[in-house]
Amino acid sequence: MVNNKHCSEEMYKHFRSGKMIEPLNLDGNENVKDFITNVFGNSGFNARRLFEACKIFDKMIENDATICLTLSGAMTPIGMSGPIIKLIEKGFIDFIISTGANLYHDLHRPFGYPMKQGDFKVDDSMLEQCGIARIYDVYIEDSETLLATDKVILDTVRKRDFTKFISTSDLHYFLGKEVAKSAPHPEKSLLVAAYNHNVPVYTSSPGDSSIAMNLILPHFYDEPISIDPLMDILETAALVWKSDKNGAIEIGGGSPKNFYMQTQPTLWQILGLNKGGHDFFIQLTTDSPQWGGLSGATPQEAISWGKLKEETRDYAVVYSDASITFPLLAQYANMTHGPRKHKELFKIKDSLAKELLDEAKQQPALQERFKSIFKYKPGESGVL
Repeated sequence: MVNNKHCSEEMYKHFRSGKMIEPLNLDGNENVKDFITNVFGNSGFNARRLFEACKIFDKMIENDATICLTLSGAMTPIGMSGPIIKLIEKGFIDFIISTGANLYHDLHRPFGYPMKQGDFKVDDSMLEQCGIARIYDVYIEDSETLLATDKVILDTVRKRDFTKFISTSDLHYFLGKEVAKSAPHPEKSLLVAAYNHNVPVYTSSPGDSSIAMNLILPHFYDEPISIDPLMDILETAALVWKSDKNGAIEIGGGSPKNFYMQTQPTLWQILGLNKGGHDFFIQLTTDSPQWGGLSGATPQEAISWGKLKEETRDYAVVYSDASITFPLLAQYANMTHGPRKHKELFKIKDSLAKELLDEAKQQPALQERFKSIFKYKPGESGVL
């Protein structure tokens, strides 16, 4: 019964419409899908947020959205390549934006290079003396793993002429292709899975990883590998532009998160082609928004930038460790849906990028804003 003049009968009914929260029943919910639906889904806090994220992932798959996975944090060192490979194989990931470090560490396992469980309660000076590097509770050997992987990268890039500018997706496609042929266990690499299914893999900060550190060596012999990160911006924007619906699963945040989210402002702010924002958004993070950091930026904040559609409300942020939540999310989708047809975006990314530029050049508003660009020709004076 309403007893406050500021609360209408409709508001009162709305706030009372939720389901009762009863003692959670573990019996009969032994598998992951049932547990998430009937235990987490009938609970609260971040358990319920994970259930909501799973339902949004359902919508992405059922609506045949173009799904991007963004990957930050040390995920491949703790084995997250496995769930990612499964999602690629099922057709649930269409392109990836990752830190270079995750892709570098993904290259250890197909060659059997050691990356083992250790202990975070350790004397790190002793590890250093023993030639072992530590990522929290993961031990990685210097000579048997890091230097051995460095050699794989250098031996691989020598097999191709990189004199023309390439995007990071071209580099990673080539690495996946060569590892598929040379590694004893190619099935353990997400780069190989991406190559097998033509899933483009981008690195938003191409200079920030051991892969890039190795790529300085060809410069010594006047055989530089010319990576153009601006091609990545164009390609990812084109993939989003040409898709009917778009969504992302963001593991952590950082540069990969924003690199995906900026595709919408690239379209409307720079090219004058407004899609209205992404349709779906899931983030698995431990970062809070009040510190003003990128990883804590909420989907509500993204709406103000035109990065996410307001009317869909199909977004969820799960404030929990992705080492726990991502395998659960992946297994829920794996158990709920059969394989989806692969979009094989690597095959068409170049043509889509050209089509996007051609379309943008026809926009009168863009021509008016950037007259100097459209009138400028090489060899002539002009301000870009």
